[in-house]
Amino acid sequence: MTSTFATATATPLDLRELAAHERHTTVFSRFDALQTGQSLQLQSDHDPQPLRSQFDKRYRGQFAWAALEGGPAVWRVQLTRMGAKPAPSTGDSCCSGGACGG
Repeated sequence: MTSTFATATATPLDLRELAAHERHTTVFSRFDALQTGQSLQLQSDHDPQPLRSQFDKRYRGQFAWAALEGGPAVWRVQLTRMGAKPAPSTGDSCCSGGACGG
């Protein structure tokens, strides 16, 4: 019996190879591209707890976080998309359609 979830992961995303200011944005982009059941494996040179906190806020109920290796030289985690992507918000924003430039 085969699973309906695609569980295979591509080559792990090694965050150590990215500039610090690009890391979280890259992870969010890669995660946003996942379908339900797909996973993304990350490697980092430090504890990814700040990223986990951002995922808890940004993707609540949409992901599973599995620690695969806990340092001290390398931290590895696997992120799996668990829920459907929410529909884009069409409501008014605080910027009135971008008028504030933010």
